[in-house]
Amino acid sequence: MKLMMQFIKPHWKLCVVTILLLIIDVTGALVISTFAAEMLNQGTSGASFEMLLNTGFKMAAASILSSVCAILGGYTCAALSARVGKDMRVALYEKSLKLSIYDFRHFGTASITTRTVSDITTIQFALTSFIQMVLPVPVIFVVALALAFSLDVEMGFILLAVVAVVFVLALFIMKSASPLFKKLQKLLDRMATILLENITGVRVVRAFNNEIREEKRMGNAFSNYAETSIKANRRFANLDGLSFLFINLFIVIVYWLSGGRISAGNLQIGDITAVIGYALMVLFFLMMAQMVILTMPRALECCGRVQAVLEHTPEIRDMVSENPQASSGPNDEVLAFRDVSFRFADAEEDTLSHLNFVCKRGETTAIIGGTGSGKSTVASLILRFHDVTKGSICLNGTDIRQMTQHCLRDHLAYVQQKAWLFSGTIADNLRYSNKHASEEEMMHAADVAQAGDFIRSLPEGLHSYVAQGGTNFSGGQKQRLSIARALVKKPELYIFDDSFSALDFKTDAALRKALAKETQDAAVLIIAQRVSTIQNANQIIVLHEGQTAGIGTHDQLLQNCPVYREIYESQTKEAQEA
Repeated sequence: MKLMMQFIKPHWKLCVVTILLLIIDVTGALVISTFAAEMLNQGTSGASFEMLLNTGFKMAAASILSSVCAILGGYTCAALSARVGKDMRVALYEKSLKLSIYDFRHFGTASITTRTVSDITTIQFALTSFIQMVLPVPVIFVVALALAFSLDVEMGFILLAVVAVVFVLALFIMKSASPLFKKLQKLLDRMATILLENITGVRVVRAFNNEIREEKRMGNAFSNYAETSIKANRRFANLDGLSFLFINLFIVIVYWLSGGRISAGNLQIGDITAVIGYALMVLFFLMMAQMVILTMPRALECCGRVQAVLEHTPEIRDMVSENPQASSGPNDEVLAFRDVSFRFADAEEDTLSHLNFVCKRGETTAIIGGTGSGKSTVASLILRFHDVTKGSICLNGTDIRQMTQHCLRDHLAYVQQKAWLFSGTIADNLRYSNKHASEEEMMHAADVAQAGDFIRSLPEGLHSYVAQGGTNFSGGQKQRLSIARALVKKPELYIFDDSFSALDFKTDAALRKALAKETQDAAVLIIAQRVSTIQNANQIIVLHEGQTAGIGTHDQLLQNCPVYREIYESQTKEAQEA
């Protein structure tokens, strides 16, 4: 409820108007029943045509007012729900942009997607239903009982007793159904996770002929969700049946008791009709409220899941101080690792230990090492996808933790190992790093990245269509476009995280040669597995099990670093055998 109030508060005026309109609507319905009973009594007592016409006009006016309020109330309620849902999705999306990689692993990508789409849709439906079906119930209950007691005290007490019994039944069933709805949300997350795995990993599934296994796994997830949903729906069915039973019992009791009263002249036929009309309306709205209330545990669970993301403290945060530092300006030492150690939150040992090196302007620094040596972790630390455990990383002499993440990343260009392109055009993707880049600048960057020729070969050139993820291009083409996107930005530090692995040796060599001229005023950090890619670097850092095994040029490391020499010899041997 705290979350709902937080997002309803900005729209409180619309909320108040909606509630008032719906209250007038339901009160008008009770008034219509009263006028109908009065007309019936007048008809049976031989009233004049003028009296009947006057009552009819009152009844018509009440009907028109109630109908108008119902239409306007439905419109304002839908508008309120849409605005609240929009605000919640925007807040959840903006929060997700602040989450670190570790935070995403904590929640799960599929779960965050479910919370943003399915959970908020459930909350919107619950909000609409609650306002339309639950909030008017107390008003209907009080007004209907007052009208019933005004006609006959005994009938009023019978109506009160029936409503109380149905209300207690609703509370009991709601309590038993609440755990089922909580379980449904977890099962929905499980279905989304398995479905996402099957879609994104379809090639692996087919390559290993595991279609049947995945069908069983997906089938089990669907079956578990269906069984739990059936159990919850049985609660609805039981409540519906019991509610209708008590409604019919009330009608039977009213007819049974009213016979003698009518013959004695204590009650009129219209009064009986009015009491039954009040009862039917009260019990109808009570049944609707029960159905809505039974879905509330699921909506509350969705609220809790959304709130957990919104209130989660990101692992990586900008400084709380009023004046976070910016980069101190151009410096020959663009990037410096000073005794840096890092350990993942759920790890027992450091992934990186006591790293010390400097990336200078106009020079290329390379990092090489075996699988699991921590190469890519270095790039994550520079970008502040994680924060160092010990030591500091400085950009132009300023600790990156003293800078905002936006300011830090504004000085960097990052090309990751797995190239990713967004749906749109090639120009849209290249302008992703610099929205003001001209077509000449983009083509220049593409030529440096060795992508110019294949872009010109396309019928629409820079305006050629790019599918989501760049699936309509080869791995090498995607990689070159990703490199061109980084070059368009013209930052102070380029980070290439094994970005040349998808390129053949000829293209790799041509790219490195062109890159050296393009990045003369910036520092370049290359993370690679191939020695041929980094052998011309100004300094090479060799990592082994998270520690520095050697720093120097290619020739120096061949003489002084056994780890580097082993990597070089293994790759040279493989090349000769090939």
